[in-house]
Amino acid sequence: MKPPVNREDLLYPELSYQIVGCAYDVHNEIGGGLLEKVYQKAMAVAFRNRTISFSEQEHYPVMFEGEKVGAGYFDFVVDGKVVVELKRTQHFSRKHIEQVVAYLKQSGLKLGILIHFGQEQVRYKRIINE
Repeated sequence: MKPPVNREDLLYPELSYQIVGCAYDVHNEIGGGLLEKVYQKAMAVAFRNRTISFSEQEHYPVMFEGEKVGAGYFDFVVDGKVVVELKRTQHFSRKHIEQVVAYLKQSGLKLGILIHFGQEQVRYKRIINE
């Protein structure tokens, strides 16, 4: 059994550890170079098998002056606390980071984790809604 992650300087350290661990497990088993949708389905299986509470493709409205002017979808919201966005690239791009920042602002959640499934490895970036 793994010891709990005890970091007072991180937001949701144990949950973050579990999310990132699922990403590594997925990549270790199925490898790189697959479609983003495949990684999304595999992450859902990993979350379920580890009894991590999540919603997939969660709809959110974009509001302006009290009216809905658009909509979008989060790849995952984990435990009602963390937005998880998956990408199939080798590097983080400014566009991807800005996308997660926008998701956090729309949702009011405090933490986003951007996960890149690259050909050779998984990379992740924690993004805080300040």
